Amino acid sequence: MKQLAQYQDGRLELQDVPAPVPPPGGILVQTTCSVISPGTERMKVEQARMSLLQKAKARPDQVKKVIDTAKTLGWKAALQKVRNRLESPTPLGYSAAGIVVAVDELNSRFHVGDRVACGGAECAFHAEMIAVPDLLASPIPTGVEDWQAAYTTLTSISMEAVRQSGARLGERVLVLGQGLVGLLATGLLKASGARVMSADFVADRLQTSLAMGAERIVNPSQSKLEDEVRAWTDGHGVDAVLLCVGGKGRDAANTAISCLRDRGVMVIVGIYDAELSWKTAYMKDIQVRYSRSYGPGRYDPQYEWGGQDYPIGHVRWTENRNFEACLELMRTGQLNLNPVTTRRVVFGNVLEIYDKLESELGVVIEYCSPGFSRSGNGEPKAASEFPNLPTTTLQSTVETLDVIGAGNFARTMLLPHVKGKIALGTIVNATGLSARHVMEKFGFAHAETDSSKVFDHEAAAVMIGTRHHLHAPLVLKALQAGKQAFVEKPLCLTCEELTQIDTAMLESKGGVMVGFNRRFAPATVALMEVLRTVSGPKTLSFQVNAGVLAPDHWYANVAESGGRVLGEACHFFDFACHVLGKPVKVTAQTIGRPKVPDSVTAQIEFADGSSAQVIYSAEGDLAYPKETFRVFASGLVCECENFMKLSIFKQRKETVKKFASKGHAEEMAAWLAFLKDGAPHPLPYEQARQSMRLTFAVLESIREGRSIAL
Repeated sequence: MKQLAQYQDGRLELQDVPAPVPPPGGILVQTTCSVISPGTERMKVEQARMSLLQKAKARPDQVKKVIDTAKTLGWKAALQKVRNRLESPTPLGYSAAGIVVAVDELNSRFHVGDRVACGGAECAFHAEMIAVPDLLASPIPTGVEDWQAAYTTLTSISMEAVRQSGARLGERVLVLGQGLVGLLATGLLKASGARVMSADFVADRLQTSLAMGAERIVNPSQSKLEDEVRAWTDGHGVDAVLLCVGGKGRDAANTAISCLRDRGVMVIVGIYDAELSWKTAYMKDIQVRYSRSYGPGRYDPQYEWGGQDYPIGHVRWTENRNFEACLELMRTGQLNLNPVTTRRVVFGNVLEIYDKLESELGVVIEYCSPGFSRSGNGEPKAASEFPNLPTTTLQSTVETLDVIGAGNFARTMLLPHVKGKIALGTIVNATGLSARHVMEKFGFAHAETDSSKVFDHEAAAVMIGTRHHLHAPLVLKALQAGKQAFVEKPLCLTCEELTQIDTAMLESKGGVMVGFNRRFAPATVALMEVLRTVSGPKTLSFQVNAGVLAPDHWYANVAESGGRVLGEACHFFDFACHVLGKPVKVTAQTIGRPKVPDSVTAQIEFADGSSAQVIYSAEGDLAYPKETFRVFASGLVCECENFMKLSIFKQRKETVKKFASKGHAEEMAAWLAFLKDGAPHPLPYEQARQSMRLTFAVLESIREGRSIAL
């Protein structure tokens, strides 16, 4: 693997080095992105390029160590130690994100394939592979991209400074210095409800500060900062100052003290050797606080490398909990990292950046790690199984819809919801008679029995409602024609077909939506609104009383249907993914030893620690409701029957909501909004694909009698 190395004579090199192994209780991570800390890393590079005399003046603490060594071991040994130090390369970087590729046997928190944010100047290097202890890594939530998560450690430095300030809702805070850490602090203060004034000598940084949420900006070279603060605070002074500057001296500290109100708080962030004017600080009775890096736990080897977490009742915000809090702010959009990201660079070209750090803020390094890539929604996927799929967008709106296959389900559950809402072009059905009937009933312009007629033009979208074995071939034709396609579930019947669709998606201007309607049901929407108020892992129990399959039903023809687990139970596996997120492992079994499973019990583990049990049974009595589920969360239970009645149990009270749809109408409305109005795609292919992979894994688990990792 390659890693960025710095020498004490100023050289920077990308070196081929052996890959590390997971530390005890830790993980091995394949890096996808890391972020350069312009202040810290520029300082290290500049110091490395100094002469020996300049180094001695800049680091008197190191000189003292050399003298101490000389006193105990002699000058020859001391000089040899210095020489070894100067000749040895050192790593750079401490804020990264990537994909877990190996887990130590003592770690049960992470799994191979997890996306993680990593920190630590001792491990989270600018390198293609990094070995990270457990408490210096945090799972990346869905919705946060890798480049954003790579800011986690840097953001945690700013978050700890905000916590040290004690700033409360509505209080006024001055952030002195709008480098990367200062800008992130500005954004975090804004998110916390504080009012922020920012000060810096660089005009561009002040403009970025406004984008991060500063209420007022001041350039001290153009106006007196103390006067601006006095006017902003009605003469009282600010409640707190975050001193986000480097170097040493008393000027910045004196300015900060003069801007504080009586008994205000000054927080020193980063490497600033402050010299305080005793009398001024004393007369104001100010508090001076140092913010130590990412938070409690930093520099404690028992915490960071021994994995001994602090009890939350005694230490609410450790460095790992700060990591999690930062990632959550990224997920919700409360912390926008776009304004501070001034450059992205491929890892192979990173050396040239270090001569330009003075003019940069956030520099994201992107790694083209072999064997892995990222999907459009940020989910990590092995390249052999998870291609880097594009986000589905429309180049222009679609005004016409063609339909292939209009059996009883399509005529009952789909076509009534599109009639009159989009122009209906061609209906293709197995026989001319049925095609004509559907044309007249729903108002299609043309009727055909040959589906190839639909793919001769690109203008129309296509709905596929055929039997299951035709789904994948027709989806492939639609993608090859550059069309937007809706296909009723399942998407396909084999892993090979799924791989073919993956390839077609990469090469097509079109897109695919799979008919997983349960996620669009009003009951599901109401459920998700309730679950958003509850944090932490959840448990889902879903029971489907499917009933005995009639021998003459077309589902009994496995060549056409794929069987009930693949053709029908996929609905409920998709629902579990929609509610709980990314599945990572499944264990499944069926009743007896049928050639094709008719019933299944699946236990599914999710990335955030949630779990689901899906029971799809052909053995029950039809007097019992067909579909019921319960969700257990912190202080909450939700129970649903047939997606028509949702009972919410919270704070010892039951709230009942009733609905009249399983989501077919809402599903069609959402897809038409995407086609006609440019709305976001209602079910991106990556999510539907994830549900199909889970379904295939369920069948694999039944066949092989073991758990299957996804």
